[in-house]
Amino acid sequence: MMGNSKLLELTDLCVSFKQKDDYRQVLKGVNYTLYRGKTLGIVGESGSGKSVSSLALMGLLPKNAKVSGHAWFSTPSDPSDKSTPSDSGHRSQVTDHTSPIDLLSLSEDEFRHYRGDHIAMIFQEPMTSLNPVHKCGAQVVEMLLQHEKVSHKEARERVIELFKEVLLPRPEKIFDSYPHEISGGQKQRVMIAMALVCNPSILIADEPTTALDVTVQKTILELLRDLQKKHNLAIIFITHDLGVIAQIADDIAVMYHGEIVEQGDTQQILHNPQHPYTKGLLACRPPLDSRPERLPTVKDFLSSSEQPAVSNQPTDIHNSKFKIQNSTATPLLKVRDWNVTYPLKKTIFGKVTQELKAVDNITFDIYRGETLGLVGESGCGKTTLGRSLLQLIEHSSGTVVYDGKPLDKLSSKELRHLRTKMQIVFQDPYSSLNPRLTIGDAILEPLRSHHIYDTDSERREAVNTLLEEVGLDRSVYGRYPHEFSGGQRQRVCIARALIVKPELVICDESVSALDVSVQAQVLNLLNDLKRKYGYTYLFITHDLSVVKFFSDRIMVMEKGRMVELNDADELYAHPQQEYTKRLIDAIPRI
Repeated sequence: MMGNSKLLELTDLCVSFKQKDDYRQVLKGVNYTLYRGKTLGIVGESGSGKSVSSLALMGLLPKNAKVSGHAWFSTPSDPSDKSTPSDSGHRSQVTDHTSPIDLLSLSEDEFRHYRGDHIAMIFQEPMTSLNPVHKCGAQVVEMLLQHEKVSHKEARERVIELFKEVLLPRPEKIFDSYPHEISGGQKQRVMIAMALVCNPSILIADEPTTALDVTVQKTILELLRDLQKKHNLAIIFITHDLGVIAQIADDIAVMYHGEIVEQGDTQQILHNPQHPYTKGLLACRPPLDSRPERLPTVKDFLSSSEQPAVSNQPTDIHNSKFKIQNSTATPLLKVRDWNVTYPLKKTIFGKVTQELKAVDNITFDIYRGETLGLVGESGCGKTTLGRSLLQLIEHSSGTVVYDGKPLDKLSSKELRHLRTKMQIVFQDPYSSLNPRLTIGDAILEPLRSHHIYDTDSERREAVNTLLEEVGLDRSVYGRYPHEFSGGQRQRVCIARALIVKPELVICDESVSALDVSVQAQVLNLLNDLKRKYGYTYLFITHDLSVVKFFSDRIMVMEKGRMVELNDADELYAHPQQEYTKRLIDAIPRI
């Protein structure tokens, strides 16, 4: 059967990278088989070797990589499976080969005839994968012109048809748009179109939905499934989220430290995992039907011979919800009729003729000791709201009162003094840390800026104490951000926000870019610190499963407006608005 024909067989793939005079092995004997019309899900944490294995298949590893093993690719023998251009030369010698070809033995020139034409890749971050100075359509046309003899006019027509096929709205307009002019989901669709433009046999999707909202993620997964059926594609889908894998994969390979520790049918792996690492990955996802006190971590499963109880069992329910004691409780933060607008068009005299309401007339309270979750899709105004409350962005109208003090009426000196009470943890730990400052100095800087403690030695001791509290060793004080993983960097950002002992902490998508296992550790850490020091959190995210686990109440935003605010469990069980129902329905489930 065409759908079951073997397309790629990877045997004993090993990859090492040269460091100074030695080689560090990152892949250790990886084996799997990919069938036509099927999807293989490769799952694991950052650093497990998922992406490296696929970059090896594409011939895209850096020069310092040493690769061994075999990747036997069977070129389609049926003309209807894959049209082979009739142009003469080395290309036809390669593509017309009937016996399997070892991709890992090809030279760079030979690889060019396979890359894009037979094997294509969708990269994780579409913004950095698309050239910002070229229009979207031109970038896809360039790909087509490199591999096939067609005119510019024919190429344009084919690309616009492909844009329609990947369900891009207004395909002619997006063809002539630059990447910064379209949304993240639309950029990802352009990347999918670019990967499919030469009708490949294998599509490698490397974390294609990680940075996307759950609703956009759902539509991208549905699109990939539809395209697979239409073109009989074989897909290698790389992710760290088993919930996403459950939606799309026929088979799963679980990778850990450069090795496949478990592989098999998707349902078998998800419902009867054998390896402790797979069990840990499944357990550390926030459950939707319960509220555990702590999320299990992968480390719990690997370090203990006796496995911890899976957190989504009914017996684990621990309702730790914050309850507003009575209707007369005084809010820590009162927000009334809050608006933030941006000018879109101005006359030559500076008069605004068109504006965008990023935050539209929002009113809510946050109580001391509460975690208020703020959820919505990208572009709904969540981050703008959080930053404007801290006076980091100018607001247009409305009032915000912190502990009885109206923030917009304070002088800059008074506001500076109050900033120690209100801190923010940004989404991206990579860009929010100064690469030239050591970890210790980055955390110490706010103490010095706000004149907390009398001497630097006292400040250093406070930093070291807090490093231990966020799960880092004192020895990291003198190291630089690039020496740490994403999860460790996020712990540093949390420490930097908490060093001034704030009362209100705004977490702006602070776990969105993390592996599910690291995400569980950071969420546990934030809960532990809240219990110990009584922090109040405004927790901004687009992930409803995370916000339900972590929050006491949830506020839902759509297009700048608040559409719903309720107790976390109540909102999830009985959503009142259609938009909230759509967000909940889009959560990937196992």
